[in-house]
Amino acid sequence: MSTSSSLSPDIAAPTAGLAQHSRFFQRLQRRYAQDLALLPPGAPCHATLAPAFAALQARGYDVGTALRVLRQLVMERLIRLDCEAQAPLSVVTRATTELAEFALDRACQHACAELDERYGRPLGTDDGPEAAAVPLWIVGMGKLGARELNVSSDIDLIYVYAQDGETAGNAEGRNRTSNHEYFARAVKAIYQLVGEPTEHGFVFRVDLALRPNGNSGPPAVSLAALEEYLQVQGREWERFAWLKSRVVAPRTSLAHPQVRELRNIVLPFVFRRYLDYNVFESLRTLHRQIRDHATRRSAGRPERANDVKLSRGGIREIEFIVQLLQVVRGGQFPELRRRATLEALPRLAQAGLMPQATAEALAQAYVFLRRVEHRIQYLDDQQTHLLPTRDDDLAWIAQTMGYGDCCAFLHALDAHRELVAQEFDHLLGGDAETAGKRACNGGSCGAGNGKVPPDLEGLLEQLPAALRERVAQWRTLPRIAALRDEARTRLFRLVLRTAQWLNEGRTSAQAAVRMIDWLEPLLRRESYLALLLERPSVHEQLLHLLGAARWLARYLQQHPGVIDELASEALLAERFVPADFERELALRRAALQSTGEDDDEALLNLLRRAHHAETFRILARDVEGRITVEQVADDLSALADSVLRVTSEWCWSRLKNRHREVPQFGIIGYGKLGGKELGYGSDLDIVFVFDDEDERAPEVYTAFVRKLINWLTVKTGEGDLFEIDTALRPNGNSGLLVTSFKAYADYQQQRGSNTAWTWEHQAMTRARFVLGSEDLRAHFDAVRRAVLTAPRDVQALRQEIVAMRARVRAAQRVPADTFDVKHSPGGMLDAEFAVQYLVLAHAAAHPELIDNVGNIALLQRAEQAGLLPDGVGRAAADAYRDLRRLQHRARLDEAPAQCAPAAMQAQRDAILALWHAVFGAGEGSA
Repeated sequence: MSTSSSLSPDIAAPTAGLAQHSRFFQRLQRRYAQDLALLPPGAPCHATLAPAFAALQARGYDVGTALRVLRQLVMERLIRLDCEAQAPLSVVTRATTELAEFALDRACQHACAELDERYGRPLGTDDGPEAAAVPLWIVGMGKLGARELNVSSDIDLIYVYAQDGETAGNAEGRNRTSNHEYFARAVKAIYQLVGEPTEHGFVFRVDLALRPNGNSGPPAVSLAALEEYLQVQGREWERFAWLKSRVVAPRTSLAHPQVRELRNIVLPFVFRRYLDYNVFESLRTLHRQIRDHATRRSAGRPERANDVKLSRGGIREIEFIVQLLQVVRGGQFPELRRRATLEALPRLAQAGLMPQATAEALAQAYVFLRRVEHRIQYLDDQQTHLLPTRDDDLAWIAQTMGYGDCCAFLHALDAHRELVAQEFDHLLGGDAETAGKRACNGGSCGAGNGKVPPDLEGLLEQLPAALRERVAQWRTLPRIAALRDEARTRLFRLVLRTAQWLNEGRTSAQAAVRMIDWLEPLLRRESYLALLLERPSVHEQLLHLLGAARWLARYLQQHPGVIDELASEALLAERFVPADFERELALRRAALQSTGEDDDEALLNLLRRAHHAETFRILARDVEGRITVEQVADDLSALADSVLRVTSEWCWSRLKNRHREVPQFGIIGYGKLGGKELGYGSDLDIVFVFDDEDERAPEVYTAFVRKLINWLTVKTGEGDLFEIDTALRPNGNSGLLVTSFKAYADYQQQRGSNTAWTWEHQAMTRARFVLGSEDLRAHFDAVRRAVLTAPRDVQALRQEIVAMRARVRAAQRVPADTFDVKHSPGGMLDAEFAVQYLVLAHAAAHPELIDNVGNIALLQRAEQAGLLPDGVGRAAADAYRDLRRLQHRARLDEAPAQCAPAAMQAQRDAILALWHAVFGAGEGSA
């Protein structure tokens, strides 16, 4: 956002004279007529404030008076720009903010210079007399921190100094005092220069109530004391206060290394690692207190009901909407950590937390209400947000807002406030009854709002037998006894609601028990309890998914944070889009970089959270029947490709010994990754290659691949990404971890003494170039084509593949009365070996078999090419699809992919017919 002194091109032509209605403006023109020209033309900013301040001092004003007069000059300029030139809101708020920063900087410099002369510089406990002074940071909260100050705003400040210690003493070495006392005196002196009213008014009203322990706390706190306070005593509402915090002065301390320490203390306090729904109730309580206060103020005074900040649909409700979503999600989605409301709204829409149209409407309402607020304050320089009761004042506001009369203006005001109120109520609920009905979608939430039993025995009495037996185990569970009363109440309410839904037939006993299994390890993360209570629809959907598949239930236990995905209305309707996934990761990384948090651990966790959330979305669509087994495999494979691309890019950028900006490197996928048939929890069969003539290349790419494998496989607090199998590289586990592409091509194409085996060429039928340059992709495709179409002794190939199939079957014993969909005769492996033979034996004559399009499509193509009898290929393809579905369902429920032979007799017969057509009736599988 520009701070240029010239107005932006979109500002309307001036409307002369409108500012004159402001009584504040009239006073400024009378009192400071001789000083107004000291402020250069245009919007005030740091660059123009400094010379104006110097000129005022040259006229004999002391620091405090010069700052006060400067404030009056700025206000006169802003009233004129806003009301007569229709300056954008950002021009006004930025200028007011920069005035505050400038004033605090000069006041701090002046105060500390006087204190240094009297007491000496403040030093740390281990510092020598020549050490640098312990820095003081003036932290701007609220609108100052967000650069959103209004023209008559107070400034919320917290003073923090780096460490305790003692001052160096004056020139004679006397008058030493503690840093605590030194900075307390500095705070008092700064207030006298900035906040104390004089004949010239004040620069800004100053409020220190947000400091640790409020008005009973010390005026300035050390970094260590602040950290202890936030960790031990920090309350939920203080997280919203610190959300917009920013070191605003003195300018010399902004780049001090320890500023990062301050940021590292504040960030984890505001933004929790896990999705945090505990804040809903605290914000709801805070808002209720504000509304109650506004109601009391307007009792018997109807004119006070028109408060554009605090009344229903006012500025505060927009800020609450934005801050609530930021605090809930900002721990996992760093791109949401924007201080300014107008910067945060589009990020919330981009993250899918509100519709784009809603974000735009709230932004328009925010700008409208803030501009009205400024005009209210221009009238008499009062810190008020109430619409005036005088008709001429109201008409002036309407006119300066661009409306022909008061009626049109009030109509627009009401429309904006109603929209804001509706959005706020939708998020937090209005009165309890309305909120309850909305949260439960008009139905019963169960005992969520009823009387909660005081102890476990009372709870057990209200549970059905199937659930009672499981919950009774809590009698001996220490973590239940250790719960805070509030958390225990939440837990019991959840269990009672689950029990009621079980009695009503809305969930199953299996799902209810699995939910208890899921909750138990998470009881210390109270935000999950809060989430389920705040969002009954999420609670019900969670139960549905837990009851649908055992593997899904275990996945939720391993990655509980993904349940917040259930709150998204688009969860089941959409499909995985790689470009969107990669763009969001880039945004989150950029957000971490902007705050210096982008260390390896943060990026590892960022990748894992994103991957787990996307896997869960695919899982949910799968068990709900929204996508087919083939689509599941496509999406999981595309997700793996994206994770490999992003991880490779990030690893390379952080590789210390990299010798070029863009690596000449590729990843070749084999097996399920190569065939785009990944399942949940599949490992990745990968071969790494490079095509780089630089003499450092082997060493650099080996280090790169080791780092990449570590990033993909290491377990952090968020789990891991994939298991990586590199056994298909040339010479298997005894070969190089990463191979030059020339060596890889020679190995595959039988050039030289060290060449690939037949089974490695079988694997090549499902190989796919996953990432790398387009040139390297073309080279790989050429090698793969050459391998698949190479001349072969067909009879020898048939014998080798049949023998390989026999060895695999021998290693997987299946009971005679059981059909294993993968390993038994007529199972999936028979079809896969048959396809591999057809490709290797006939791709030269039938190039349509070269494409890596999957077993089902290749069987159909083989029949069309006349390589299979009519109907055999299609029947085998259909059977293979059925077996994949059965295998997929079995894995989801963590059951063996086996059944009675009669259950899949038709499918078994179809694949045996394929085997006999390809290898002959005497070859093996029957």
